[in-house]
Amino acid sequence: MLAQEVDSNLIKKAFAIHGQATIVNQYKSAFNAPYSGENSLLTSTENATSYTSTLYLGLRLNKNTFFYATPELAGGTGLSKVLGLGDAPNGETFRVTSADPKIYIARAYLKKLFTISESDHSYLSLILGKVSLADFYDNNKYSHDPRTQFLNWGLMSNGAWDYPANTKGYTPSFIVEYYKKNQEFRIGYALMPTTPNGSIMDWKMDKSGGFAAEFVQNYEIAKNPGAVRLLVFYNSALMGNYKSALNSNIETTRSYKNHKMGWGLNVEQSFGSYLGGFLKTSWNDGTNETWAFTEIDNSVSLGLSANGTKWGHKLDNFGIAIISSGLATEHQEFLKSGGQGFTLGDGNLNYGRENVLECYYQKSIIRQKLMGTIDYQNIINPGFNLDRKGPVNIFSLRLHYYL
Repeated sequence: MLAQEVDSNLIKKAFAIHGQATIVNQYKSAFNAPYSGENSLLTSTENATSYTSTLYLGLRLNKNTFFYATPELAGGTGLSKVLGLGDAPNGETFRVTSADPKIYIARAYLKKLFTISESDHSYLSLILGKVSLADFYDNNKYSHDPRTQFLNWGLMSNGAWDYPANTKGYTPSFIVEYYKKNQEFRIGYALMPTTPNGSIMDWKMDKSGGFAAEFVQNYEIAKNPGAVRLLVFYNSALMGNYKSALNSNIETTRSYKNHKMGWGLNVEQSFGSYLGGFLKTSWNDGTNETWAFTEIDNSVSLGLSANGTKWGHKLDNFGIAIISSGLATEHQEFLKSGGQGFTLGDGNLNYGRENVLECYYQKSIIRQKLMGTIDYQNIINPGFNLDRKGPVNIFSLRLHYYL
Protein backbone atom coordinates (compact mmCIF):
# COMPACT_ATOMS: atom_id res chain seq x y z
CA MET A 1 0.00 0.00 0.00
CA LEU A 2 1.40 3.39 -0.95
CA ALA A 3 1.60 6.16 1.65
CA GLN A 4 -0.33 8.51 -0.63
CA GLU A 5 -3.40 6.29 -0.19
CA VAL A 6 -3.43 7.05 3.53
CA ASP A 7 -3.18 10.85 3.20
CA SER A 8 -6.84 11.39 2.32
CA ASN A 9 -7.91 9.45 5.40
CA LEU A 10 -5.62 11.45 7.67
CA ILE A 11 -6.95 14.78 6.42
CA LYS A 12 -10.39 13.74 7.69
CA LYS A 13 -9.28 12.10 10.95
CA ALA A 14 -6.25 12.13 13.20
CA PHE A 15 -5.23 8.49 12.94
CA ALA A 16 -5.34 5.73 10.32
CA ILE A 17 -4.38 2.06 10.48
CA HIS A 18 -4.34 -0.62 7.81
CA GLY A 19 -2.65 -3.96 7.41
CA GLN A 20 -1.72 -6.64 4.92
CA ALA A 21 -0.44 -10.21 4.89
CA THR A 22 0.93 -12.02 1.84
CA ILE A 23 2.09 -15.62 1.36
CA VAL A 24 3.76 -16.75 -1.86
CA ASN A 25 4.65 -20.36 -2.66
CA GLN A 26 6.74 -21.04 -5.76
CA TYR A 27 7.63 -24.28 -7.52
CA LYS A 28 10.42 -24.49 -10.09
CA SER A 29 10.81 -27.46 -12.41
CA ALA A 30 14.25 -28.93 -13.11
CA PHE A 31 16.19 -27.86 -16.20
CA ASN A 32 19.44 -28.91 -17.88
CA ALA A 33 22.69 -26.91 -17.84
CA PRO A 34 26.28 -27.93 -18.70
CA TYR A 35 27.76 -26.19 -15.65
CA SER A 36 26.82 -24.19 -12.56
CA GLY A 37 28.63 -21.68 -10.37
CA GLU A 38 28.32 -20.51 -6.80
CA ASN A 39 25.65 -17.94 -7.72
CA SER A 40 23.76 -20.01 -10.30
CA LEU A 41 20.06 -20.76 -10.35
CA LEU A 42 19.84 -24.38 -9.19
CA THR A 43 19.03 -26.85 -11.95
CA SER A 44 17.09 -29.16 -9.62
CA THR A 45 13.39 -29.01 -8.74
CA GLU A 46 12.72 -26.45 -6.02
CA ASN A 47 9.91 -25.23 -3.80
CA ALA A 48 10.09 -22.05 -1.70
CA THR A 49 7.67 -20.01 0.40
CA SER A 50 7.81 -16.37 1.51
CA TYR A 51 5.51 -14.42 3.79
CA THR A 52 5.14 -10.82 4.91
CA SER A 53 2.79 -9.03 7.27
CA THR A 54 2.67 -5.25 7.54
CA LEU A 55 0.91 -2.59 9.60
CA TYR A 56 0.43 0.82 7.96
CA LEU A 57 0.13 3.48 10.66
CA GLY A 58 -0.56 7.14 9.98
CA LEU A 59 -0.83 10.01 12.46
CA ARG A 60 -1.87 13.60 11.65
CA LEU A 61 0.32 15.89 13.77
CA ASN A 62 -1.39 19.05 12.53
CA LYS A 63 -3.39 20.18 9.51
CA ASN A 64 -0.60 19.58 7.00
CA THR A 65 1.93 17.38 8.82
CA PHE A 66 1.77 13.58 8.95
CA PHE A 67 3.84 10.80 10.47
CA TYR A 68 3.95 7.30 9.00
CA ALA A 69 5.33 4.05 10.39
CA THR A 70 5.10 0.52 9.02
CA PRO A 71 6.34 -2.29 11.24
CA GLU A 72 6.73 -5.45 9.17
CA LEU A 73 7.25 -9.16 9.71
CA ALA A 74 8.98 -11.08 6.90
CA GLY A 75 10.25 -14.63 6.57
CA GLY A 76 10.82 -17.48 4.20
CA THR A 77 13.10 -17.53 1.20
CA GLY A 78 13.18 -17.32 -2.57
CA LEU A 79 14.11 -19.98 -5.11
CA SER A 80 17.87 -20.69 -5.13
CA LYS A 81 18.26 -18.11 -2.34
CA VAL A 82 17.39 -15.40 -4.92
CA LEU A 83 20.52 -16.18 -6.96
CA GLY A 84 21.12 -16.82 -10.64
CA LEU A 85 18.66 -14.34 -12.17
CA GLY A 86 18.51 -10.63 -12.92
CA ASP A 87 14.72 -10.83 -13.14
CA ALA A 88 14.09 -12.68 -9.87
CA PRO A 89 10.64 -14.35 -9.76
CA ASN A 90 9.27 -13.19 -6.38
CA GLY A 91 9.15 -9.53 -5.40
CA GLU A 92 8.25 -10.53 -1.83
CA THR A 93 11.68 -12.07 -1.18
CA PHE A 94 15.02 -10.55 -0.20
CA ARG A 95 18.67 -11.60 -0.40
CA VAL A 96 18.87 -12.64 3.27
CA THR A 97 20.91 -15.39 4.92
CA SER A 98 18.14 -16.68 7.19
CA ALA A 99 14.58 -17.75 6.41
CA ASP A 100 13.48 -17.17 10.01
CA PRO A 101 10.79 -14.50 10.43
CA LYS A 102 12.08 -11.10 11.52
CA ILE A 103 10.24 -8.01 12.73
CA TYR A 104 11.62 -4.63 11.66
CA ILE A 105 10.50 -1.07 11.01
CA ALA A 106 10.15 -0.83 7.26
CA ARG A 107 9.18 2.85 7.09
CA ALA A 108 9.19 5.72 9.59
CA TYR A 109 8.97 9.23 8.17
CA LEU A 110 7.43 12.68 8.32
CA LYS A 111 5.48 14.28 5.49
CA LYS A 112 4.67 17.99 5.24
CA LEU A 113 2.22 19.44 2.72
CA PHE A 114 2.24 23.07 1.50
CA THR A 115 -0.62 24.41 -0.62
CA ILE A 116 0.72 26.66 -3.37
CA SER A 117 -2.48 27.43 -5.28
CA GLU A 118 -5.95 26.04 -4.67
CA SER A 119 -7.17 27.26 -8.06
CA ASP A 120 -4.85 24.97 -10.03
CA HIS A 121 -4.56 22.29 -7.29
CA SER A 122 -0.83 22.76 -6.88
CA TYR A 123 1.03 21.83 -3.72
CA LEU A 124 4.45 20.90 -2.40
CA SER A 125 5.25 17.80 -0.35
CA LEU A 126 8.37 17.22 1.79
CA ILE A 127 9.23 13.70 3.00
CA LEU A 128 11.99 12.94 5.49
CA GLY A 129 12.80 9.58 7.08
CA LYS A 130 13.08 5.89 6.25
CA VAL A 131 11.08 4.98 3.15
CA SER A 132 10.91 2.70 0.15
CA LEU A 133 11.72 4.84 -2.87
CA ALA A 134 9.39 2.61 -4.91
CA ASP A 135 6.49 4.12 -2.92
CA PHE A 136 7.15 7.48 -4.54
CA TYR A 137 8.99 6.84 -7.82
CA ASP A 138 8.38 4.69 -10.89
CA ASN A 139 4.76 3.91 -10.05
CA ASN A 140 2.52 2.13 -12.54
CA LYS A 141 -1.17 1.30 -12.20
CA TYR A 142 -0.80 -2.09 -13.90
CA SER A 143 2.70 -3.28 -12.95
CA HIS A 144 4.22 -2.24 -9.65
CA ASP A 145 2.98 -4.25 -6.64
CA PRO A 146 4.10 -7.92 -6.28
CA ARG A 147 1.46 -8.44 -3.60
CA THR A 148 -1.43 -7.94 -6.01
CA GLN A 149 0.05 -7.80 -9.54
CA PHE A 150 3.05 -9.35 -11.33
CA LEU A 151 5.57 -11.08 -9.06
CA ASN A 152 8.78 -10.67 -11.07
CA TRP A 153 11.36 -8.10 -9.95
CA GLY A 154 11.65 -6.83 -13.53
CA LEU A 155 7.98 -5.80 -13.42
CA MET A 156 7.99 -4.13 -9.98
CA SER A 157 10.19 -1.22 -11.01
CA ASN A 158 12.33 -0.41 -14.04
CA GLY A 159 14.96 -3.16 -13.89
CA ALA A 160 18.00 -0.98 -14.62
CA TRP A 161 17.20 1.49 -11.82
CA ASP A 162 19.60 0.36 -9.09
CA TYR A 163 17.53 2.22 -6.54
CA PRO A 164 19.06 2.93 -3.10
CA ALA A 165 17.86 0.48 -0.47
CA ASN A 166 18.96 -1.88 2.26
CA THR A 167 18.54 -5.64 1.85
CA LYS A 168 14.78 -5.38 2.45
CA GLY A 169 14.23 -2.37 0.19
CA TYR A 170 14.22 0.63 2.58
CA THR A 171 16.56 3.55 3.21
CA PRO A 172 16.75 6.97 4.96
CA SER A 173 15.75 9.58 2.38
CA PHE A 174 14.70 13.15 1.72
CA ILE A 175 12.21 13.74 -1.10
CA VAL A 176 10.58 16.91 -2.45
CA GLU A 177 7.43 16.54 -4.57
CA TYR A 178 5.57 19.16 -6.57
CA TYR A 179 2.05 18.57 -7.93
CA LYS A 180 0.20 20.81 -10.38
CA LYS A 181 -2.97 19.67 -12.15
CA ASN A 182 -1.83 16.82 -14.39
CA GLN A 183 1.89 17.08 -13.67
CA GLU A 184 4.19 15.81 -10.95
CA PHE A 185 7.86 16.43 -10.27
CA ARG A 186 9.95 14.89 -7.51
CA ILE A 187 13.60 14.90 -6.60
CA GLY A 188 15.30 13.15 -3.72
CA TYR A 189 18.41 11.88 -2.03
CA ALA A 190 18.79 8.52 -0.27
CA LEU A 191 21.52 6.62 1.57
CA MET A 192 23.26 3.70 -0.14
CA PRO A 193 24.35 0.54 1.72
CA THR A 194 28.00 0.14 2.73
CA THR A 195 28.25 -3.18 0.83
CA PRO A 196 26.37 -4.62 -2.17
CA ASN A 197 22.83 -5.55 -1.12
CA GLY A 198 23.85 -4.78 2.45
CA SER A 199 21.74 -3.96 5.51
CA ILE A 200 24.02 -1.25 6.95
CA MET A 201 23.64 2.18 5.37
CA ASP A 202 26.56 4.45 4.49
CA TRP A 203 26.28 7.80 6.30
CA LYS A 204 29.28 9.33 4.52
CA MET A 205 26.93 11.60 2.64
CA ASP A 206 29.75 13.63 1.07
CA LYS A 207 30.92 10.46 -0.70
CA SER A 208 27.97 8.10 -0.97
CA GLY A 209 24.30 8.44 -1.87
CA GLY A 210 21.66 8.11 -4.52
CA PHE A 211 19.93 10.97 -6.33
CA ALA A 212 16.74 10.48 -8.34
CA ALA A 213 14.45 12.89 -10.19
CA GLU A 214 11.18 12.08 -11.90
CA PHE A 215 8.76 13.99 -14.10
CA VAL A 216 5.20 12.68 -14.57
CA GLN A 217 2.67 13.80 -17.15
CA ASN A 218 -0.87 12.54 -16.55
CA TYR A 219 -3.28 12.80 -19.49
CA GLU A 220 -6.43 11.43 -21.11
CA ILE A 221 -7.04 9.98 -24.57
CA ALA A 222 -10.75 9.73 -25.42
CA LYS A 223 -11.46 9.96 -21.67
CA ASN A 224 -9.09 7.06 -20.95
CA PRO A 225 -6.42 8.05 -18.41
CA GLY A 226 -2.73 7.48 -18.95
CA ALA A 227 0.63 8.63 -17.63
CA VAL A 228 4.23 9.02 -18.81
CA ARG A 229 7.03 8.97 -16.23
CA LEU A 230 10.64 9.89 -16.94
CA LEU A 231 13.18 8.99 -14.26
CA VAL A 232 16.89 9.89 -14.09
CA PHE A 233 19.28 8.75 -11.36
CA TYR A 234 22.87 9.02 -10.16
CA ASN A 235 24.35 6.74 -7.46
CA SER A 236 27.70 6.98 -5.69
CA ALA A 237 28.99 4.27 -3.34
CA LEU A 238 32.11 2.28 -2.51
CA MET A 239 31.62 0.39 -5.80
CA GLY A 240 34.05 -1.85 -7.63
CA ASN A 241 34.80 -1.43 -11.33
CA TYR A 242 34.06 -4.37 -13.64
CA LYS A 243 36.89 -3.70 -16.11
CA SER A 244 39.52 -3.26 -13.39
CA ALA A 245 38.33 -6.45 -11.67
CA LEU A 246 39.02 -8.73 -14.67
CA ASN A 247 42.44 -9.62 -13.25
CA SER A 248 41.70 -9.18 -9.55
CA ASN A 249 39.06 -9.48 -6.86
CA ILE A 250 36.42 -6.81 -7.37
CA GLU A 251 36.66 -5.79 -3.71
CA THR A 252 40.18 -4.48 -4.37
CA THR A 253 38.81 -2.07 -7.01
CA ARG A 254 36.17 -0.43 -4.82
CA SER A 255 36.32 3.35 -4.62
CA TYR A 256 33.98 6.22 -3.75
CA LYS A 257 34.97 7.71 -7.10
CA ASN A 258 32.90 5.06 -8.88
CA HIS A 259 29.27 5.75 -9.67
CA LYS A 260 26.27 4.52 -11.64
CA MET A 261 23.87 6.68 -13.64
CA GLY A 262 20.91 5.98 -15.87
CA TRP A 263 17.28 6.60 -16.76
CA GLY A 264 13.89 4.92 -16.95
CA LEU A 265 10.77 5.53 -19.03
CA ASN A 266 7.45 4.25 -17.72
CA VAL A 267 4.12 4.52 -19.58
CA GLU A 268 0.64 3.35 -18.57
CA GLN A 269 -2.57 3.62 -20.59
CA SER A 270 -6.18 2.65 -19.93
CA PHE A 271 -8.11 1.20 -22.87
CA GLY A 272 -11.53 1.42 -21.26
CA SER A 273 -13.17 0.40 -18.02
CA TYR A 274 -11.64 -3.08 -17.84
CA LEU A 275 -8.35 -3.11 -19.82
CA GLY A 276 -5.02 -1.31 -19.46
CA GLY A 277 -1.46 -1.67 -20.62
CA PHE A 278 2.08 -0.55 -19.84
CA LEU A 279 5.53 -0.15 -21.33
CA LYS A 280 8.75 0.31 -19.38
CA THR A 281 12.33 0.68 -20.56
CA SER A 282 15.46 1.57 -18.60
CA TRP A 283 19.26 1.80 -18.89
CA ASN A 284 22.31 2.34 -16.71
CA ASP A 285 25.98 2.70 -17.71
CA GLY A 286 26.87 -0.73 -16.27
CA THR A 287 30.58 -0.01 -15.76
CA ASN A 288 30.58 -0.29 -11.96
CA GLU A 289 29.07 -2.76 -9.50
CA THR A 290 25.35 -3.20 -9.09
CA TRP A 291 24.86 -2.08 -5.51
CA ALA A 292 21.30 -2.34 -4.23
CA PHE A 293 18.48 -3.65 -6.46
CA THR A 294 19.30 -6.30 -9.07
CA GLU A 295 21.92 -7.05 -11.72
CA ILE A 296 20.24 -5.59 -14.80
CA ASP A 297 21.84 -2.86 -16.93
CA ASN A 298 19.09 -2.42 -19.51
CA SER A 299 15.54 -3.68 -19.71
CA VAL A 300 12.30 -3.36 -21.61
CA SER A 301 8.92 -4.75 -20.52
CA LEU A 302 5.35 -4.46 -21.70
CA GLY A 303 2.07 -6.02 -20.73
CA LEU A 304 -1.69 -5.92 -20.36
CA SER A 305 -3.98 -6.08 -17.33
CA ALA A 306 -7.73 -6.71 -17.37
CA ASN A 307 -10.32 -6.91 -14.63
CA GLY A 308 -13.05 -9.55 -14.83
CA THR A 309 -15.91 -7.30 -15.92
CA LYS A 310 -16.26 -9.09 -19.26
CA TRP A 311 -16.71 -12.50 -17.62
CA GLY A 312 -18.86 -11.35 -14.70
CA HIS A 313 -16.17 -11.11 -12.00
CA LYS A 314 -15.28 -7.42 -11.79
CA LEU A 315 -13.00 -7.82 -8.75
CA ASP A 316 -10.85 -10.48 -10.43
CA ASN A 317 -7.80 -9.52 -12.47
CA PHE A 318 -5.72 -11.07 -15.24
CA GLY A 319 -2.27 -9.90 -16.36
CA ILE A 320 0.28 -10.93 -18.96
CA ALA A 321 3.69 -9.36 -19.58
CA ILE A 322 7.10 -9.95 -21.14
CA ILE A 323 10.54 -8.72 -20.08
CA SER A 324 13.84 -8.65 -21.94
CA SER A 325 16.85 -7.63 -19.86
CA GLY A 326 20.54 -7.25 -20.64
CA LEU A 327 24.00 -6.44 -19.29
CA ALA A 328 26.58 -3.84 -20.29
CA THR A 329 29.71 -5.15 -22.05
CA GLU A 330 31.94 -4.56 -19.00
CA HIS A 331 29.49 -6.47 -16.79
CA GLN A 332 29.40 -9.34 -19.29
CA GLU A 333 33.18 -9.63 -19.43
CA PHE A 334 33.45 -9.59 -15.64
CA LEU A 335 31.03 -12.52 -15.29
CA LYS A 336 32.64 -14.41 -18.19
CA SER A 337 36.00 -14.22 -16.39
CA GLY A 338 34.46 -15.96 -13.36
CA GLY A 339 33.45 -12.84 -11.42
CA GLN A 340 30.53 -12.78 -9.00
CA GLY A 341 27.97 -10.11 -8.25
CA PHE A 342 25.53 -10.35 -5.38
CA THR A 343 23.02 -12.29 -7.50
CA LEU A 344 24.97 -13.49 -10.57
CA GLY A 345 28.01 -15.69 -11.16
CA ASP A 346 27.89 -18.97 -13.12
CA GLY A 347 31.68 -19.23 -13.32
CA ASN A 348 31.49 -18.51 -17.05
CA LEU A 349 29.11 -16.65 -19.37
CA ASN A 350 27.95 -17.29 -22.90
CA TYR A 351 26.03 -14.03 -23.00
CA GLY A 352 22.41 -13.74 -24.05
CA ARG A 353 19.51 -11.56 -22.99
CA GLU A 354 17.39 -12.85 -20.11
CA ASN A 355 13.77 -13.11 -21.30
CA VAL A 356 10.69 -13.64 -19.14
CA LEU A 357 7.02 -14.28 -19.80
CA GLU A 358 4.69 -13.90 -16.81
CA CYS A 359 0.93 -14.28 -16.57
CA TYR A 360 -1.37 -14.39 -13.55
CA TYR A 361 -5.00 -14.62 -12.57
CA GLN A 362 -6.11 -13.05 -9.30
CA LYS A 363 -9.41 -14.18 -7.79
CA SER A 364 -11.34 -12.15 -5.21
CA ILE A 365 -12.19 -14.64 -2.43
CA ILE A 366 -13.56 -12.20 0.13
CA ARG A 367 -14.57 -8.88 -1.43
CA GLN A 368 -11.72 -6.34 -1.17
CA LYS A 369 -10.18 -8.36 1.68
CA LEU A 370 -8.77 -11.72 0.59
CA MET A 371 -7.37 -12.48 -2.86
CA GLY A 372 -5.85 -15.64 -4.28
CA THR A 373 -3.53 -15.72 -7.32
CA ILE A 374 -2.14 -18.36 -9.63
CA ASP A 375 0.96 -17.26 -11.55
CA TYR A 376 3.21 -18.74 -14.23
CA GLN A 377 6.65 -17.55 -15.34
CA ASN A 378 8.77 -18.84 -18.22
CA ILE A 379 12.40 -17.72 -18.11
CA ILE A 380 14.92 -18.16 -20.93
CA ASN A 381 18.69 -17.64 -20.47
CA PRO A 382 18.68 -17.36 -16.64
CA GLY A 383 21.63 -15.29 -15.50
CA PHE A 384 21.98 -13.93 -19.08
CA ASN A 385 23.62 -17.24 -20.01
CA LEU A 386 22.85 -19.05 -23.30
CA ASP A 387 24.59 -22.15 -21.94
CA ARG A 388 21.89 -22.40 -19.24
CA LYS A 389 19.06 -21.52 -21.64
CA GLY A 390 16.28 -23.49 -19.98
CA PRO A 391 13.47 -22.66 -20.27
CA VAL A 392 12.86 -22.42 -16.52
CA ASN A 393 9.21 -22.90 -15.55
CA ILE A 394 8.00 -21.37 -12.30
CA PHE A 395 4.49 -21.84 -10.90
CA SER A 396 3.26 -19.71 -7.99
CA LEU A 397 0.35 -19.52 -5.59
CA ARG A 398 -0.26 -16.27 -3.67
CA LEU A 399 -2.67 -15.34 -0.90
CA HIS A 400 -3.03 -11.67 -0.05
CA TYR A 401 -5.14 -10.26 2.79
CA TYR A 402 -5.83 -6.54 3.19
CA LEU A 403 -7.40 -4.89 6.20
